[in-house]
Amino acid sequence: MLPLSPVLAPPLLATAAASSLGTSLWHAFVLGVVQGLTEFLPISSTAHLKVVPLLLGWGDPGVAFTAVIQLGSIVAVLAYFRRDLQAVIRATATAMREGRWTDPSARLGVAIALGTLPIVLAGMALKLWFPGYEGSAIRGIPSIAIVSIVMASLLALAELCGSRRRQLNSVLPRDGLLVGLAQALALVPGVSRSGSTLTASLFDGWERAAAARLSFLLGIPAITLAGLVEVKDALHQSDNGGLLPTLVGVLSAAVVSWMAIAWLLRFLQNNTTWMFVAYRLIFGVVLLIWFRDLGAASP
Repeated sequence: MLPLSPVLAPPLLATAAASSLGTSLWHAFVLGVVQGLTEFLPISSTAHLKVVPLLLGWGDPGVAFTAVIQLGSIVAVLAYFRRDLQAVIRATATAMREGRWTDPSARLGVAIALGTLPIVLAGMALKLWFPGYEGSAIRGIPSIAIVSIVMASLLALAELCGSRRRQLNSVLPRDGLLVGLAQALALVPGVSRSGSTLTASLFDGWERAAAARLSFLLGIPAITLAGLVEVKDALHQSDNGGLLPTLVGVLSAAVVSWMAIAWLLRFLQNNTTWMFVAYRLIFGVVLLIWFRDLGAASP
């Protein structure tokens, strides 16, 4: 074969580069949509961001890229709950000055702070003592499937046992710690941060929509910190295309997250969580069957 002439080589290289960038942008957009749809629904965004690319033949996007596009979800939840957050900040500042913590918004601020500690400490422990966590079996398909089924069972039990009487104005600091401990379990793919916190809140007697609202507010510091810690690594990953695809993923995640938040809050005002229980059970079973078939097809 004759070598490419100097005249033809640059256009061919440019075409290949454009095609590669276009592919990276498309992948980032789809992953952002998946992130937005699954971050605030109790079905595990981490599991879907692991499974969907594998099903599409794209490979694992990695922990860093997954964490960064979560910033889009944070932008959405900050914008959606901006008035709630302003009230929490003002009330907490006033309570700290005056030493009175009777305002529900001030108590909510304390609950959010306490609820953030468990996942931060657990995340730091993983970074320091389990450097091979990203490639460990716990992030594999069988583990995700089993965890999804277990969490579906726990959500079903919470739906059956919860009294659903408590509202957000009755929040206490211990609620933040309790739900925060459940949130820390979301470091295991398949658990679902929204699912674990919603399940813990329902077990504790919260009304469904109030439990979801607490879950959203409690998740703001945790998801923000996870995304910021991984920003540098994600932008330098060669397989996600760099800055532009990352921005596309963040933007699509933000728009879809906003819609998911609004929908879930309306949905839980008049509906149960049984739809999510059924989805998680089916999701887990399908993944187990898929993994078994992959094993059977391997030589």
